[in-house]
Amino acid sequence: MKGMTVIVKTISSWVKLLIFLFGIYIILFGHLTPGGGFAGGIILASSYVLLMLAYGREFVEDNLPLGLASKLDCVGAFLFALVAILGLAFGGAFFANFLYQKYLPGESLRLISAGTIPLSNIAIGLKVGASLFLIILTLSMCCHYEAGSEEPNDEEE
Repeated sequence: MKGMTVIVKTISSWVKLLIFLFGIYIILFGHLTPGGGFAGGIILASSYVLLMLAYGREFVEDNLPLGLASKLDCVGAFLFALVAILGLAFGGAFFANFLYQKYLPGESLRLISAGTIPLSNIAIGLKVGASLFLIILTLSMCCHYEAGSEEPNDEEE
């Protein structure tokens, strides 16, 4: 049997959605509360790690294929670079917050009051979440069991 028991699979499928939504919340409101793109990306990746532990690697590969995860990784890096280049073009020197109170006027301590910070958090969260998922998935593909363990090596299957 791949994965764990039915109870663990059922609970982890419910909890995965809550963890994923919490990661999105941390990314979107990271400029107002503790958190941000990096912490939210780690939380997003941990939701898929939970599924990998409960169901097995093959289920997670079907749920989020390697090609899609790699594309999300590249899109996150591209979006972050795009925000930085737009900051350079519109704001002047270095990474400027060109959207703050100039193009999106709003009240302070609101979601759109931070300018480019939420855009950067989304890009960083996407990049970190996809990268960490790919790293853990790759490490799980390369695992070998010790001699004398109950499960055979990947080459013997």
